[in-house]
Amino acid sequence: MIARVWRGWATPAKADDYQRHYRTAVAEHLRSVPGFVEARLLRTDDGGDVLFTSVVVFTDLESVHAFAGAEPRVAVVEEAARAALVRWDEYVTHHDVAVDVA
Repeated sequence: MIARVWRGWATPAKADDYQRHYRTAVAEHLRSVPGFVEARLLRTDDGGDVLFTSVVVFTDLESVHAFAGAEPRVAVVEEAARAALVRWDEYVTHHDVAVDVA
C-alpha cells in the first residue's frame, strides 16, 4: 500500500470551509478511484493558521496515478481548496505503508 501525504494551511476563518470541501468533494472523488483504501484529514493549530495534513492510502502506484495523473508528485488542489487555503505544498510525498494496525 502507498500513503500519499500532503499539507495545506488555512486561516481560522476559512479552515472549516476547507474541511467541508475535503469531507464532501475530495471524499467523493477519492471513493471513485480504483484502489483507494482510506483517507484521513488531520487538523492542528500552526501558529495562527490551521495546518491540514492529508493522508490518503491507495493499494498501489497505479491507483495513485489514477487519482493524480501522469505526475503523481504534483499536488491535486482544486479551485474550492485554493479559495479556502492561504498556502499549500506544491508536491506530495509517497510512502510505503510498512505497518498497518487496525
